[in-house]
Amino acid sequence: METIKKNIDRKLIDDLFITIPSGTVEMRDDRTKEIWSAEIASFELSKYPVTQELYESITKENPSTFKGKDLPVETISWIEAVNFCNKLSKILGKTQCYSIDLGTEKITMNSNANGFRLPTEAEWQYACQAGTKNIRYGDLNEVAWFKDNSNNQLQAVGQKQPNEWGLYDMLGNVWEWCTDIYDETVYGTYRVFRGGGWCDQERSVMATTRRRSHPFSFKIDDLGFRIVRKLNKE
Repeated sequence: METIKKNIDRKLIDDLFITIPSGTVEMRDDRTKEIWSAEIASFELSKYPVTQELYESITKENPSTFKGKDLPVETISWIEAVNFCNKLSKILGKTQCYSIDLGTEKITMNSNANGFRLPTEAEWQYACQAGTKNIRYGDLNEVAWFKDNSNNQLQAVGQKQPNEWGLYDMLGNVWEWCTDIYDETVYGTYRVFRGGGWCDQERSVMATTRRRSHPFSFKIDDLGFRIVRKLNKE
């Protein structure tokens, strides 16, 4: 663990994050036609999806199908993303956000912990829309890698235009895991992912599109994650 710690530049980690202001976001589920509002407290979100370089520096593993240090890590399950968050928290001396019982597959999240975690889907959508109600934050070709422009492969982070809050690749390139269970009464422990990927049609690459799958077994080559850090108010 000490070897890993020495290789982590805390300033580089700090520079990854953008402060997201507080506000309200309108959510909807096209399957159930439900619409609801969520209050969002200010938080910090990584400006890029977690890259393979960062993921490998923490876990000493790289599960990705497309290899490259500046590419988003992908082919990763929800539980692997959560484990990364806990490992990064421990390395940097932060309180871990997730408690994991592998025997029962029960995971609880402490939102007051000062470690790293996945965004809630309300936080994700609010950050993606940058406080607006728009389904996209610009012309899709200018802001996202998707089926029409990705050359059928993953692309390095940060090449497209960011949204108004300075967040890159919120749409396209890789879908991004969120903390939330989708609908426990219907889908059990399935977790939410958002944003669209490099092989998706234009109609799927929107701030409001919701997908879900199994947190322990589902992993594909256009699904990654980005991370949240509790806002330091000191």
